[in-house]
Amino acid sequence: MLLFYIIIFVFGLIIGSFLNVVIFRLENGEKIVNDRSKCLHCKHFLGWYDLIPVLSFILLKRKCRYCGRSISIQYPLVELGTGILFMMIMMIMNYESGIMNQELLSTFYFLLIASALIVIFVYDLKHYIIPDKVIYPAIVITFIYRMFEILKFNHSDLIGILNQILYLLFPAVLAGGFFYAIVVITKGKGMGGGDIKLGFLMGLILGWPLVLVALFLSFIIGSVVGIFLVFAGNKKMKSMIPFGPFLVLGTFISLFWGERIMKWYLNLLH
Repeated sequence: MLLFYIIIFVFGLIIGSFLNVVIFRLENGEKIVNDRSKCLHCKHFLGWYDLIPVLSFILLKRKCRYCGRSISIQYPLVELGTGILFMMIMMIMNYESGIMNQELLSTFYFLLIASALIVIFVYDLKHYIIPDKVIYPAIVITFIYRMFEILKFNHSDLIGILNQILYLLFPAVLAGGFFYAIVVITKGKGMGGGDIKLGFLMGLILGWPLVLVALFLSFIIGSVVGIFLVFAGNKKMKSMIPFGPFLVLGTFISLFWGERIMKWYLNLLH
């Protein structure tokens, strides 16, 4: 299985390279599938040897081959992060038990939604905004996938289907409504509209009660990072800090270890 995970990691690196293109072209209003990749500074078209994930960044010593300007550390970090996340997704889906035992639809869904969350993480971190072109398709895809899951196991009992749809929407409305309340109370100073949509997406992805774990972790991590930045002098108490990246982190942690965290917490209470 080691070879399998190496292949998945390399595949993740390649997808991560594509996600970097998506992030850049979203912020510049370009079509995602547009032209050949080029240097952001000198606009020289890049060859395939300039686009090898991580490796090109190392060999070029973080500089453009043609103009010598610095290449952002974002590129290898996104590539590595995507590769690692793809491997972790395969692990939690228990592919050791045999690839043929897994549903390709579920695999494709989780890899796709992980990619969308990575784009949201980086874009919000850089621009303090969650792109609608990513969040809306992610919500639609997740809803369709969850509906497919419901209908796969229950396609005859209409009342049962309606109850499961309500159970599906409850955590999404709860998380989205929570952020909506914060936006209204703070008049948009505490949270933004993008956080409402991301909260809704989190509820659809994680369901109940894992969405609570994700929200709790997001606020804890956000508070710790915010305090650190203030003490480090990078931010002031009233400075804006994008919350989307912390929500994405909370979602991934809850997806991978949420049930273990809940069991640990409940055992602690008892």
